[in-house]
Amino acid sequence: MGFQSRARTPRDFGRRPGKSKPQTKPGKRRTGAEHQLEEERVVTRTEAAGRTLNGLGHLGSQRFAVAPFHEHYDRWLLSVRNVLSEFEASSAVTVDDRFKEECSRILSDVELALNDKRVKEVSNHEAVRKVNRSLLDARSLLAQTDREYAAKMNEIAGKKERSVKPVVTNLGKLRGELNRIIHMRAGFLRGISKKAKAEKTTEASRKLDSTKEELARIEQSFVSEQKKLRSEYERRRQQILEQIAKYQREIESLDAGMQVDDSLDARHAACDELVSAVNSLLQRTQSTPETVSKS
Repeated sequence: MGFQSRARTPRDFGRRPGKSKPQTKPGKRRTGAEHQLEEERVVTRTEAAGRTLNGLGHLGSQRFAVAPFHEHYDRWLLSVRNVLSEFEASSAVTVDDRFKEECSRILSDVELALNDKRVKEVSNHEAVRKVNRSLLDARSLLAQTDREYAAKMNEIAGKKERSVKPVVTNLGKLRGELNRIIHMRAGFLRGISKKAKAEKTTEASRKLDSTKEELARIEQSFVSEQKKLRSEYERRRQQILEQIAKYQREIESLDAGMQVDDSLDARHAACDELVSAVNSLLQRTQSTPETVSKS
């Protein structure tokens, strides 16, 4: 039997294909070394000064749109100090004692100015609170005055009714008596003479007139009392209304003053001084004088 050679199996036959490594596209990823180089890149003197002056320019023109404005002062001062601290910490900048003294003085001055404005604003808020309290008290007094007037008018009406009622009742009786006498038949055979009838009629008429006069006096006395009460009520009510109007004007005036951020000028001036201090430092600390302008 002759020897038959067997077909040789390739070495990679049956081997599981390995996962191919993704190829890195150029420009898509950066190595850690590149990141480190970027982080370690030294900021130039001009860049440090430009950032500082831009930051001061922004803070100098910043407006506080929402009252109370004094609640923004501490945050603003902290931002200014952070800008200066970053400038001083830059290795490209040489800070001397004169610059530090100038910055310290400027920050101290603006902080004092802001504290004064803080006290003023808080005082204004307290004044508004007090005037509002007075306004509420005046309105309560007005409502109380209205209630008291209505109660007294009802009281007078009740007294009038109690005083008039018996007189009106008596008046009705007298009218009935007079009507009865008038309709009596007088004569020799009627039990009453014409003379007696006339006398009775006169007496009944006199009593009726007297009672009418009494009723008129009672009604007039209550009319006078009501008129006096109303006059006093209107006078008192007018006084309270004038006081309410005065409180409203005071509140409007105080509110108008508190809606404006009056610290802007002081903060703007302080940042301008700091900009000048930075530019002066740059001129002193380089051989060729250079001033970085605020953008």
